[in-house]
Amino acid sequence: MATSAGARFDALLSLMARLRGDGGCPWDREQTRESLKPYLIEEAYEVLQAIDERDVDHLVEELGDLLFQVVFHCQVASEAGEFTMPDVLERLVDKMTRRHPHVFGDQRVADAQEALQQWERIKRAEGGAEAPRSALDGVPGSLPALLRAQRLQVKAGRVGFDWTAWQDARDKLAEEMAEMDEALQQGHAGRIREEIGDVLFSMVNVARLSDVDAEDCLRLAADKFTRRFKEVEADMMARGRTVSDTSLEDLDQAWEAVKARERRDLRGPGR
Repeated sequence: MATSAGARFDALLSLMARLRGDGGCPWDREQTRESLKPYLIEEAYEVLQAIDERDVDHLVEELGDLLFQVVFHCQVASEAGEFTMPDVLERLVDKMTRRHPHVFGDQRVADAQEALQQWERIKRAEGGAEAPRSALDGVPGSLPALLRAQRLQVKAGRVGFDWTAWQDARDKLAEEMAEMDEALQQGHAGRIREEIGDVLFSMVNVARLSDVDAEDCLRLAADKFTRRFKEVEADMMARGRTVSDTSLEDLDQAWEAVKARERRDLRGPGR
């Protein structure tokens, strides 16, 4: 007979308590909320990697590792008398129920966009009359800058502060690039930083309005650069050379050769 998800979750909570208890694991017992922060971030990114790899088995494993971090934090809080896993689950269920009145109440929405707008209205109202929430609240300042820019733009767009199409955002990008060029020519470090930031922020807008995730774009570009650079290194090694002792012209030729091989591989044999 298959074990229910609830029973397996209870077993996980018991396992965590044992790891932290007397006779448990010394490493697990030493951990604090602060010491666990890097692992929480690392596990989240490993989930993203598994999604990108389209490896379902790997995704199952990494989602489990991420869940374990949540359980770990709840155990630490429980030991301190702060909150427990049931508290976290209760608040989550209440919040999701409250923010989906079109599912659990009598509200109606026409489409996904209207559902998102309703979500934002409810979320802002939760701050109360004396503490109005900004439409941008909920975007952590600790996010990677590119992802933070994207989330800020999405949230602003949900309340109507947005370009109507990617073409408008592209026009703004051209304007920002012209200002960046001017700052570079002037050589003023502070303004260069500001204008390059504006260009990057505008580029995120172009990607978002083209239904493309900017974080994914940059991650794929970094992966591509890594792959091609390693192939160039391998080519140099095969010639008894290294990248550092090869001229820029030769490196550029090797790089173009790698790109050409990739294009041939994508086309396939005989194409």
